[in-house]
Amino acid sequence: MGTRVVVAIGIRSFAYANRASPKIITNDVWPQQIGSLKTNTVLQYDSNYQNVIKWGNPALAQKQTRKTKNLSVSKSVELFKLHLGNLPQNEKPPLPHQLSCEKAISDYLRESGKLIKETISTRWHGLKFFEHVLLVISIPTEFDDRAKDTMRKCLYNAGLTNSKESNKIEFTTEPEAAAIYCMRNLEEQNKQNKQNKRLVPVNSSFMVVDCGGGTVDLTTRKLLRDNKLSEITERTGDFCGGSYVDREFIKFLSRKLGRATINLLTENNYGQLQYMIQQFCSKLKFHFTGNPVGFEPFEFDIEEICPILKQYCNDEIKEKMEDDDWIIYIEFEDLKSMFDPAIGKIIRLIRGQLSSSNEVCNAIFLVGGFSESKYLQMRVKEEFGPPIIVPRQPIAAVVRGACDYGLKMSTIVDRTLKYTYGIKVARYRRAGDPKSQIVPEAQYLTYEFDRLVTRGTKVGVDEKFSDTYIPPDPKQKSISFPIYTTTELNAKFCNEPGMRYHGELQIKLPDVHLGKSRKIEFSLIFGKLELVAKARNVNTGKSYETIFELDF
Repeated sequence: MGTRVVVAIGIRSFAYANRASPKIITNDVWPQQIGSLKTNTVLQYDSNYQNVIKWGNPALAQKQTRKTKNLSVSKSVELFKLHLGNLPQNEKPPLPHQLSCEKAISDYLRESGKLIKETISTRWHGLKFFEHVLLVISIPTEFDDRAKDTMRKCLYNAGLTNSKESNKIEFTTEPEAAAIYCMRNLEEQNKQNKQNKRLVPVNSSFMVVDCGGGTVDLTTRKLLRDNKLSEITERTGDFCGGSYVDREFIKFLSRKLGRATINLLTENNYGQLQYMIQQFCSKLKFHFTGNPVGFEPFEFDIEEICPILKQYCNDEIKEKMEDDDWIIYIEFEDLKSMFDPAIGKIIRLIRGQLSSSNEVCNAIFLVGGFSESKYLQMRVKEEFGPPIIVPRQPIAAVVRGACDYGLKMSTIVDRTLKYTYGIKVARYRRAGDPKSQIVPEAQYLTYEFDRLVTRGTKVGVDEKFSDTYIPPDPKQKSISFPIYTTTELNAKFCNEPGMRYHGELQIKLPDVHLGKSRKIEFSLIFGKLELVAKARNVNTGKSYETIFELDF
C-alpha cells in the first residue's frame, strides 16, 4: 500500500500532513500542555526503572513539599538522546545504572507514539498505520550510522514500526530539515516583498544554524530553481546547545555551595536539581538579553527553591550561607558567563562555515529552541551583521522541514560528504609498505585502502562511484569488499588513525577456470541517507548488493 500520511518525529515534537492535501500541522497538544509546539524530554519511572509513570511535561520535577521532602530517590531522567552522540562519557547526562539509553528512548517514543497514533487516526479514519504512514526521523549531524541503527531499534521497540528494517522510515538530518523550512520561509518573504527584491536570489546561498537543547548543527545551502536545495559545504556541529547554559549554572552553584554539595544533590535528589534548573530557566535564562542596562541582580533563594540542599552543605558553607539568609545573588556578569562558552562555540562554528565556502552567504537563519535567546541573536548580529533571520516558529523548524522533506523528497538534489569512502583491497607488496598490512595467507600481498570518493565531494541522490577489480588469487571462489570511511583525504591503509570499518559485501565467483580474467565492478551508490554497495560480475552479469545507513 502507498504512503498517504507523512509524520515527522523529533524527540520532543512531531508534525504531520496528508499527501492529498499537504498542509503541515505541528502538534501543539501534549499531556498537561496546550499550545506548546514541543514537550520535555523527561521520563518518570517506577522504583526499578522498568515502567513509565509519566512522560513529557507531567514528568518534570516539582517543587519540594512536605509530602516529597523525605523522598531520597529520584525516578526522573532527561536528555537521554544525547547518549547516542559521540560525547565523552563524563559529559553525557546521568542515567541510572539500571537504565540504558536505548530503553529510555524506546520508552519515550512508545509514550509519544500513542499520542501520534491517536492524533493521526482521529484526523483521518481508516488509516493502517504501518502501511499508510511514512515516518521521517530528524537526527543531529553528529549521529553516526550506529546511532541511526539504534533509532531504528527504538522505533520498533516503541511499536511505531512493524520491523526494524521497515521501509516506512526515512532519516533526514536536523540541519537539512531546517534548511527546507527556511527555504519555505524565504518563499513567503519574497511573496510579501512589494519591491520584488529577493532576500536570497536563485543560485545564492544561505546558512542555517540549528541551535537545539543539546546540539548545534550548521549547513550552507544554495537555492536552486524550482525550490530545490544544493549543499555547498560539509555540515558541521557541536554539543553547545541551550542545555549547556544550564550546566554552567550548576557549575556556578558548585562554586558557591561546594562541588560535593551539588554531587550529593544529583545522586540523591536528581528531581530537585531538575526543578532548580527549571526555575533558573524560567526566571533568568529565557529573559537574558545581554544588555546590562536595567539588569538587577537576581536573588536565588535556596530555602524557597531547593531547601534540601541545606542538608548537604558542610559546616563552613552552612555558616556563610546562613549569614546570607541562604540567598545566592546572580549578577549580570555571572549570567553572561553562563552563556558565553556555548555562544562562543556557536560563533566559531559559523565562522568555520563561512570560511569553508567560496560563495557569498546572503543570509544566516537561526532556528531551534536556543535561537530564541535574545543574547545569542545579539552576539551573532554583532559578529556577522545582517541579515540574521529568526523565522516564525523557529522551535518547530526542524520537525516542519522534516515533514516537508517526506512530502517532496526531490527538494534535496545533492549532499556534501563528510567522509572519504573506499574499500580494503589486496595488491602486490611495495618497498616501505607497513608490515601490519601484509596479507597473512599471501605474504607477497599488502592490504591497501582504495579510495572511491573523497570527503567534501558533492554527490547527487543515487549518484554512483565505481571501479573494476580482479581476484588476487586465481583460484578463489568468492571475494569480499570491506568498506571503510575516514575524514582524511589521502589515506593509504585501513589501519590508519581515524579509519572506521563501515560494512562488507561478499560475492561468489563460480567461474574459477577464468582465473584472474574475472572482472568485478564494485560501486558505492549514495541514496537519500543510505549507502548501497553493489558488485557485478562482468562475465556473468550477476549482481549483488547490500544497504547501509549513510552517515552524512
